[in-house]
Amino acid sequence: MIKEYRTIQEVAGPLMLVREVEGVKYDELGEIELPSGERRRCRVLEVNGTNVLVQLFESSAGINLAQSKVRFTGHGVQLGVSRDMLGRVFNGMGEPIDKGPRIIADKVMDINGMPINPAARAYPNEFIQTGISTIDGLNTLVRGQKLPIFSGSGMPHANLAAQIARQAKVLNTESKFAVVFAAVGITFEEADFFITDFRKTGAIDRTVLFINLASDAAIERIATPRMALTAAEYLAFECDMHVLVIITDITNYAEALREVSAARKEVPGRRGYPGYLYTDLATIYERAGRKITSEGSITMIPILSMPEDDKTHPIPDLTGYITEGQIILSREFNRRSITPPVDVLPSLSRLKDKGIGKGKTREDHASVMNQLFSNYARGREAKELMLVLGEAALTAMDRLYARFADEFEEKYINQGFYVNRSIEETMNIGWELLGIFPKSELKRVKPEFLEKYYKPADQNQGQE
Repeated sequence: MIKEYRTIQEVAGPLMLVREVEGVKYDELGEIELPSGERRRCRVLEVNGTNVLVQLFESSAGINLAQSKVRFTGHGVQLGVSRDMLGRVFNGMGEPIDKGPRIIADKVMDINGMPINPAARAYPNEFIQTGISTIDGLNTLVRGQKLPIFSGSGMPHANLAAQIARQAKVLNTESKFAVVFAAVGITFEEADFFITDFRKTGAIDRTVLFINLASDAAIERIATPRMALTAAEYLAFECDMHVLVIITDITNYAEALREVSAARKEVPGRRGYPGYLYTDLATIYERAGRKITSEGSITMIPILSMPEDDKTHPIPDLTGYITEGQIILSREFNRRSITPPVDVLPSLSRLKDKGIGKGKTREDHASVMNQLFSNYARGREAKELMLVLGEAALTAMDRLYARFADEFEEKYINQGFYVNRSIEETMNIGWELLGIFPKSELKRVKPEFLEKYYKPADQNQGQE
């Protein structure tokens, strides 16, 4: 029998203290019943003898200390999961908000999940095609990888997230592919954009959406990514699907964590964030991966907006330690309307070499990738020199590199948010751009690939 307590001592912001409680555990779910019959949920944050500190999921307004009742459920926050979740839209607590029926759960899972045993992990080495050249060609995403996108405020990371969700697929496999999309602390307009875009393009049929609005309680913001990952774990490890998890915006999640930490009067760490921010982020990111025992996998793309575009801010800094690389968006490209505005030089996918090559993408992929990086870096340097010294001071070869940098940005990076390029198209555009140079400048490409794929720029133009 579930006990009821009428011993609420005080309410302070999102926190509530209940006295003389027995047998309650950390993280346990509770329910508050107001005198009007209204019910609100809470979660146990701290147990000190018979005193329990709980965190409210909803507002504390209207809670009468003497007349309100609290009961504890004996379990943590849970999510009922089923294949029927695909194509549905839920709020941050896993309740349907698309006017559809409630989900009949195949299984009820704790949203905190279980970390994957390192010995049971399979090494990520299978290519995922996002249809975006700057990712597929230069910073390849691999199945089971965690590859964050570092953005800035006002940048179009929402459009990029929607594009990846629409276009991503695993090549050369019959396994089913699903997307779990968690929007954390976003505005109503952004929520409407994601739902409308997915419905319009048909991507909703293979997508589970969790939407937490900025107006929702901070505690819900903390639960939303875990709700999404619980759904992903069910689809990946119980239904053997390849699941891509996109979480936007991790910065809003960390802000909610800071808010709750401040309410608990914890000693703050860097920039006021709790000292356990690294550990907390790791409990989210490390749920991605592949298991030796399962056909399915979870690949994660967390998106975070860097406050003041600062890469050394605690959120991107700690994220970089836990994940395998980062895709960085450029404010300069965004100003010049280059979309998606991916800055390829500081971007990095640490597992890209494992997911490319013969049988995965194409035999010449590594050579072309290295040559494009090298030539673009030199082209950017030539353009900077041109600004200082003037074009006349540059050698003919430096001017060629500067021209390559401009064409690379225009043709390779600037593909738009609604163009889906196959890996073949991405590779061919790369070769077309390298055709600007004589063979002698392409020192990073193997001779057999030069023989097979290289065409000078005048021949490329002749074919157009």
